Amino acid sequence: MASVVFKDASRIYPGTTTPAVDKLNLTVNDGEFLVLVGPSGCGKSTSLRMLAGLEEIDTGAIFIGDRDVTNVAPKDRDIAMVFQSYALYPHMTVAENMGFALKIAGVAKEERDRRVLEAAKLLDLEPYLERKPKALSGGQRQRVAMGRAIVREPQVFLMDEPLSNLDAKLRVATRTQIAALQRRLGITTVYVTHDQVEAMTMGDRVAVLKDGLLQQVDTPRNLYDNPANAFVAGFIGSPAMNLLIAPVSGGKAKLGGLELDVPASAGSSVIVGIRPEGFTPASKGFDIQVEVVEELGADAFVYGKPADSSLKFANASDEGAQVIVRWDPKNPPKSGQTVTVSAKGDAVHLFNVADGKRLK
Repeated sequence: MASVVFKDASRIYPGTTTPAVDKLNLTVNDGEFLVLVGPSGCGKSTSLRMLAGLEEIDTGAIFIGDRDVTNVAPKDRDIAMVFQSYALYPHMTVAENMGFALKIAGVAKEERDRRVLEAAKLLDLEPYLERKPKALSGGQRQRVAMGRAIVREPQVFLMDEPLSNLDAKLRVATRTQIAALQRRLGITTVYVTHDQVEAMTMGDRVAVLKDGLLQQVDTPRNLYDNPANAFVAGFIGSPAMNLLIAPVSGGKAKLGGLELDVPASAGSSVIVGIRPEGFTPASKGFDIQVEVVEELGADAFVYGKPADSSLKFANASDEGAQVIVRWDPKNPPKSGQTVTVSAKGDAVHLFNVADGKRLK
């Protein structure tokens, strides 16, 4: 096993001036499951491909363990990669697919068979070893791709959105299997996804990227409770955190009739962030005009607009943005009603309007 270190690693694609990955400094501890997450084009897959040796590094360095692998060929980095597309050979059986890399590397047949069988047991693939990929479901094919990586016994696993081709139910089941498997094997794993729910449920730590820049790296709980900036606050969490620009007067930010204490450094306005579960019904406070109520059985979510039309959402590009409030599922309001909410004291997050950095 080994740690992974990105040291000021940058990648600028030919014909562009803005780095796809800009001076990335990130350490993945030995045996850790780290998830890279962010919107499309944020640099997460490029970062993974840099680590794999599939993309050049323009400046900086990458270390696996104590070894500088910046200029080392992919095959010599002692990594194994699982792709989104599975990339299985259709004419080979499951066992042949899983053992193919070992065969190319000159590993003896007895050793190959032993490793393939061990991996098949881990992944519940024993009954399928003699089948061809076309006779497998999507989830089974993905497990074969995982098995092919496992038999190589690498220092580091790299996974590039391996679940995106699966249907929603199978994706949930498979992500728990992958997380449990990684903890059993203890192999350092870097996992890329655009799905923040996947990131939060799988990773020991999560690194959030935007526009090639690392925004924050922390445990899922700390990312949720203490986002470093408004972008992380809005990206992490489902449903998303409510982010509204509120005017500040007399040391208080005002969301309609709801007044919130702000630090002296806040300026004339501040971004107020409150998660859906951070609101509570009240007789006086922030008025919301209900547009839609989602009833999910154990939960209900109210979607609406601020009754005070002067209040703006922090992300101006969010056309149709709504305030989201978690509500008692046994007593939800109706569309067209106006509801009034207050905010729990520890649920309020404040961010600077100019740069989005956390104030409180």
